Amino acid sequence: MARLHRDAYGVPHLRADSLLDLAHAQGRVTAHDRAWQLEWLRRRALGTTAELVGAPGVDWDVFARRACLVDTARRAQDALDTETRAYVEAYVDGVNAGLAERADDPPPELVALGATARPWEPWTPEATFHAQQVLFAGLGGQLWARWATEVLGAEGVALLSHEGPDSSGSNAWAVGGRRTASGMPIVAGDPHRVIESPGIYQQVRLACEDRGVERDRFDVVGFTFVGVPGVQHFAHAGEVAWAITNGMGEYQDLVEVGPDPDDVLERRTEQVAVRDGDPVEVEVVRTARGLVVEPGLALRDAPTELGDLGFGALLPLLRARSVDDVDDAMDAWVVPVNNVVAADRAGTVRYRLAGRVPARPGGRAGTSGEWLGWIDPPRTEVPADGVVVTANERRGPESDAVGSVFAPPYRGDRIRDLLAGRDGLTVADQVAVHDDSHLATVRALGALVPGAFDDFDGDMRADSQQAARFAAWRSALVRRLMAQPPLARLLDPPPEHRHSSVFAASLDPTARVALGLVTLAEARAPYGLDLPMLAAEALVEVEATHDQTTTWGDTHALAPLHAFDLVARDRPHPAPLPRPGLSGDSDVVRCTGSVPGVSDACSRGSVARYVWDLADRQASGWVVPTGADGDARGPHHHDQLDAWVRGELVPVVTDWDRLTPVDW
Repeated sequence: MARLHRDAYGVPHLRADSLLDLAHAQGRVTAHDRAWQLEWLRRRALGTTAELVGAPGVDWDVFARRACLVDTARRAQDALDTETRAYVEAYVDGVNAGLAERADDPPPELVALGATARPWEPWTPEATFHAQQVLFAGLGGQLWARWATEVLGAEGVALLSHEGPDSSGSNAWAVGGRRTASGMPIVAGDPHRVIESPGIYQQVRLACEDRGVERDRFDVVGFTFVGVPGVQHFAHAGEVAWAITNGMGEYQDLVEVGPDPDDVLERRTEQVAVRDGDPVEVEVVRTARGLVVEPGLALRDAPTELGDLGFGALLPLLRARSVDDVDDAMDAWVVPVNNVVAADRAGTVRYRLAGRVPARPGGRAGTSGEWLGWIDPPRTEVPADGVVVTANERRGPESDAVGSVFAPPYRGDRIRDLLAGRDGLTVADQVAVHDDSHLATVRALGALVPGAFDDFDGDMRADSQQAARFAAWRSALVRRLMAQPPLARLLDPPPEHRHSSVFAASLDPTARVALGLVTLAEARAPYGLDLPMLAAEALVEVEATHDQTTTWGDTHALAPLHAFDLVARDRPHPAPLPRPGLSGDSDVVRCTGSVPGVSDACSRGSVARYVWDLADRQASGWVVPTGADGDARGPHHHDQLDAWVRGELVPVVTDWDRLTPVDW
């Protein structure tokens, strides 16, 4: 038997007498709250979106079929141990029960498309998870590097080798107990991804009260991927809490196979149905070197290699009571490759890498060739008076085997600076760190135009006119750069370097140059260009055209992505959201990313924020940009948005007496 409670923000709190009852209840409540999202995720995984939305869905569907997302999901589900397989199947049964209960009251998106949500299969959670992560390791970045190297050469591409527009970063940190007011550790962080509506992460509480099985008495609050049982990346289990960031691991290779591979293991033809159009035939080819996902290019990745998507970690994470338990659970993790920070009430704080990264020749990532097994994940113990911070940056020599492209150090360095030399730290102090919008790159870029920004403190506040002026100049500089040879050549690739729209964000040269602007500035004359001269010309342009009363928030507004924004633009938007002006930017702790030269709007950034207090779980806080309810008609569709915009958290409530029981 399972009971449902909700807090003031509609977050589901579930308690059940058995593990399988709890899994069923989680699936059921997810279907109640996220019916449209579940159907969209299911179709993305199966490669059947075009059947629903027409031609705009074809490119993704073709990629999903070629990448064999469903094949890998089926293998992964079949390979699970008996207990975990039953757990996932109970969740799926709950999803299907919830979808049936919602059938007479479908969400607006399904009504607009004249569609119904279809049942899930036992392997669908693995398939949706795989679809959400398959581009996470920078697959598109490898396509970009092939073209950019041809134009700029290896040294020229190195100037732009950093966390690209296809990567998703995060912040996470843990403070040892001797540095906090309570004497217990604090864990905090925020994942950075595309800001979607509904959100990719679902807040949930899962309490199992099995009286016969001690390990199945647990009570966990955290975030789950919609469509996946349990909690994965960010959670507080009372005795232990954990968080992750993208480890920037390279567990995917694109291998040249030629137009007619000689090592084909399997070849079949599938059809992609297209609404209001003819079906599209897709040839699915599996070779000894990987799956052919683009003409002449095969994808080799860890999940396909292993037939494993890491679901073996789900139950051990729910049952975790200590840092050691979390560490042991993460041994089963596969992808995405994550930096994990964990802390417990015994005072232990630890960092580790989780996931499968192939060992490469010479012990260095970024080298093509044979996979020599898997690297041993690095671990670090953090002293009680210490702090550990991870923000997708290179961590040291151990990173050589993990990846070759990392985020710039600005976010990580800023968090360390904000915490340095401070004791008596509280949850409120971590919230203030989350809310910091100082842009460290202002000094390096401003040096190109001496004196022009000396009076700007680098704080990208929404109400700042100076921030708006700086951003306008930065964008003008990027546009001028892109008009110069050889960068202008990147805008018009030849046919052999044109790829599916699935990779469009990765292949945007303007975005690549914008995100590498500081490295280019430090080079002074990259590609033989007179960067100070171009910067001065951009300043003249801005002084002549920029309205000095404009604030950063006037142009830097939230622009969350809904599926209809991408593939159904001809249909009325069923769930429009407010678009408030935002503080923050890329490369700041308060990540609300923009792409200079392309758009000031924010469609990528902190998709959740949280602070886990090991001394008192109800002193913790969390927030998402939208809300718990994926249905635009519900009161909790975006009721956390205002708090998120202000840089605040909403309470984590675990006292059952303070929650509202729901009769379902």
